[in-house]
Amino acid sequence: MPLLFALVSLLSFHVRAAFSAHCSSTTPTRTFEKCATLPTQQASMAWTFHPHNATLDLVFFGTFISPSGWVGWGINPSSAEMTGTRSLIAFPDPNSGQLVLLPFILDPEVKLQKSPPLSRPLDIHLLSSSATLYGGKMATVHSGAAIQIYATLKLVPNKTKLHFVWNRGLYVQGYSPTIHPTTSNDLSSIATIDVFSGFSAAHRDDTRTLKIVHGFLNAVSWGVLLPIGAATARYLRHVQALGPAWFYVHAGIQLCAFIIGTIGFATGIRLGELSPGVVYGLHRKLGFAAFSLGALQTLALLFRPKTTNKFRKYWKSYHHFVGYACVVLGVVNVFQGFEVMGESRSYAKLGYCLCLSTLIGVCIALEVNSWVVFCRKSKEEKLRREGLIGGGSCKGSGSHG
Repeated sequence: MPLLFALVSLLSFHVRAAFSAHCSSTTPTRTFEKCATLPTQQASMAWTFHPHNATLDLVFFGTFISPSGWVGWGINPSSAEMTGTRSLIAFPDPNSGQLVLLPFILDPEVKLQKSPPLSRPLDIHLLSSSATLYGGKMATVHSGAAIQIYATLKLVPNKTKLHFVWNRGLYVQGYSPTIHPTTSNDLSSIATIDVFSGFSAAHRDDTRTLKIVHGFLNAVSWGVLLPIGAATARYLRHVQALGPAWFYVHAGIQLCAFIIGTIGFATGIRLGELSPGVVYGLHRKLGFAAFSLGALQTLALLFRPKTTNKFRKYWKSYHHFVGYACVVLGVVNVFQGFEVMGESRSYAKLGYCLCLSTLIGVCIALEVNSWVVFCRKSKEEKLRREGLIGGGSCKGSGSHG
């Protein structure tokens, strides 16, 4: 349990870290009134809104991920999604190598990759735009290079809530950016912000927090409690001093694991609704499979035959098979979840691995002990049948399985 507490502490740290980022409202040439740290790609944005003429001055801070890549920022006039975004995309000119900034409209054909994006004038009131690399005119595009995209727009009066979209890619073909990576961060680079109040109407930190809650609940339920419950059934039911208490311990742990896992499963469904276009096929399928098997195990308690029933042995076989399958799927999907969240090398994953390793170590020790006891009982029973040792029986104590 100390390791489980450590896992809780590590995940709590991640929740705090999600809200600890800061932004800058100052550039080498200008100072803006408000700023916001965007939830993905370590990007941020600063702006000044002029209510008297509904003009917005802003700068987007982004980074390149390739010397031949691109960085883009834009506004979607109608909805919080990539399709329909009016964007400004910066990349090195294929001929001169100098930084260029071109306007693009991301229509459905671009998202479906039916045709490469072609630069064309934007149908929004873009008064001016420019892009500079951090470091001035002598700076060059390289992996990790910081860029600032400036824009001045004329907004529709009394419409200050805007959908901002940003992203970055590895390559440019000619003057057409290629598709960006499709990780969780890249597919979630959208935020709706009221530029007048500075309030993020679709706060992506909420999604990040929901992801952490989803991961924590599922790691604890499917990844820790469920294996512990299976271990109690395997190793405690042969302890005669406990009597039927082992069953209530086993059932209680598994029921708690399923309830917590159900909440975690529901948060996963909600995350899917909040992240249109973001699909993790394997993680989703494993999640549905584990939840379905967990539900079957819970329902199986209602149809548990008595020990004298002739169908008891079939029920036990079904219960063991489904139970162990659920444990394996749950643990595998927890590791898959760390990959999905981009936490494959995080302290949270390390903490979970320590919890799981400790549990496996305890199970190995108990397994060895149970086989030692089983072999000793079998040997004594054999000697007893051959009449080499005295009478007395040890009913039920030599069973293993």
